Amino acid sequence: MREIEEFVDERQKAWCVHCGSVLAQSEVNRDHVPSKTLLDRPLPAHVPQVEVCAACNNGFSKDEEYLSVFLNCVLAGSADPEAQRNASVGRALARRPSLRARVEAAATTDENGTILWRPEWERVNRVILKNARGHAAYEIGEPMLDEPDYVRACPLMTLDSPARAAFEEMGWEVWPEVGSRMMTRFLSGEDLDNGWVVVQEDIYRYGVMQDDGVVVRSVLREYLATETRWS
Repeated sequence: MREIEEFVDERQKAWCVHCGSVLAQSEVNRDHVPSKTLLDRPLPAHVPQVEVCAACNNGFSKDEEYLSVFLNCVLAGSADPEAQRNASVGRALARRPSLRARVEAAATTDENGTILWRPEWERVNRVILKNARGHAAYEIGEPMLDEPDYVRACPLMTLDSPARAAFEEMGWEVWPEVGSRMMTRFLSGEDLDNGWVVVQEDIYRYGVMQDDGVVVRSVLREYLATETRWS
């Protein structure tokens, strides 16, 4: 990815996008959006980052690890460390037996022998919302401090054809704010594929739209589709 300069209102960057605390009065970290644990090594150049308070940045780490491990286990069809395609996930499972046990407990097998996975949705949704707030702040300069109307996620393959087409359509009814990164992408096509910002091919992509509100979508490993909306 190329680093894109922005020229949005600096006053919009005064608060932590997660808790609303004033950054000038807080210890500050630069938070990667998406979370680095959701990407493969080597990381792409210039993964988007936003300034947040250190407490929030550190507070998401266990949920981020859980989502990364769970998603990789689903794709591997097993929580066995040796079965993981992602070496860091294999190491996490081997290092933390309790985490492996939680993931294994979420898997059941139906009468046809198909493995059914039931994630801890509260933890998954926290990471989705965390990244959505970061994407909105980074791309359109909007700190989405209110609670969203909803956070949704499902396997991409479970969407029927009309729903899949609607999800993939990243159309703009209203153009992005002048000076925002999304406006630069909109005009130049930088790192965009049919309206999606591609962070790492087949690993993570996201899109941000503004119409009657703000909608942030993401796709993790071309498996998990997410959508977060604020009116």
